[in-house]
Amino acid sequence: MPRTVAITIDTGTKITAYPLEPNMIGVKSIDYGFELVSKCGEVLPTKENWLLKIIDIFSISGVKFELENLRPDIKSAGLGGSATAATGVCILANELAGKPFSEIQLISMASRIEQDLGVSIVGTQEQSNVVFGGVTDYVWFPWGIPDQPGTGYGESLRFELIPEKDYGELECRMAIFHTGKTRQSTDVNSVWRKALSTSEGFALHRKKPEIAYEFREALRLREWSRALDSIRKYRDIRISLCACYMDGAEEMSKIAESTGCAAFPLGAGGGGAVLLFSDDPSSLDSLRQNFKDKYQEIPFKLKAKGHELINPAALTRL
Repeated sequence: MPRTVAITIDTGTKITAYPLEPNMIGVKSIDYGFELVSKCGEVLPTKENWLLKIIDIFSISGVKFELENLRPDIKSAGLGGSATAATGVCILANELAGKPFSEIQLISMASRIEQDLGVSIVGTQEQSNVVFGGVTDYVWFPWGIPDQPGTGYGESLRFELIPEKDYGELECRMAIFHTGKTRQSTDVNSVWRKALSTSEGFALHRKKPEIAYEFREALRLREWSRALDSIRKYRDIRISLCACYMDGAEEMSKIAESTGCAAFPLGAGGGGAVLLFSDDPSSLDSLRQNFKDKYQEIPFKLKAKGHELINPAALTRL
């Protein structure tokens, strides 16, 4: 089955619920500088209202959600920021509403809102990361698993590839740097989708699940040179499908390859963040020295859990 490898990192978003006037709901973004307030039940389903519309779905009122990135200087950067925001709002609204939806339903809801309101072209793997976390493989069944009742909203299969105690083995072989250049990820995503309608494009897309499975097995078996090779192969297919995929990351990739590392633009490459991977941690250390005055490194740690719910009032009482 076609798998996605999910690697959860701690560059997420803090979402805080504040009281608001009765029968009103609101959302505020610190990083993007907008605030929207509306009466309950009157939120129009538009792209600009995507987060407010999520809150409205849960039929809660008198609350405003404030969002703030944990790394304010990088915004999304291709690190799944919109999926984190949508899924985090779903999780918190679900909690305040008394948990009417299951975790799988929240994943499906967050993905559908992003897709249907035109925020971005998404799957469900990033939303699953926010809910479950870890380093896993991931298979999504959009219409549920056959002969399994209660999975009609979608269901997923996940398998842990690397346990938390061994995260250091993977972390030391990964780094994320920002190119300093951004563009619209939708420009690349739309080209990739269009390629599915051609025989050549479909043939290239068809190769990707097998390469993703190779990467999955490489992580599970700690075969790091195999993982490096899989990253390069997958990246090259993306380039073949859309020539502008590497825009802004060409120089970084050239330098990385000269030191035995692979550069892989994250997301569709629009946010500017690039994953650098090496089977030899010392090569990555050398690359950091080369890049320290050229590019901004985005520090991260792997996370076994995708989200945390904190009740400030309960902490105060303690």
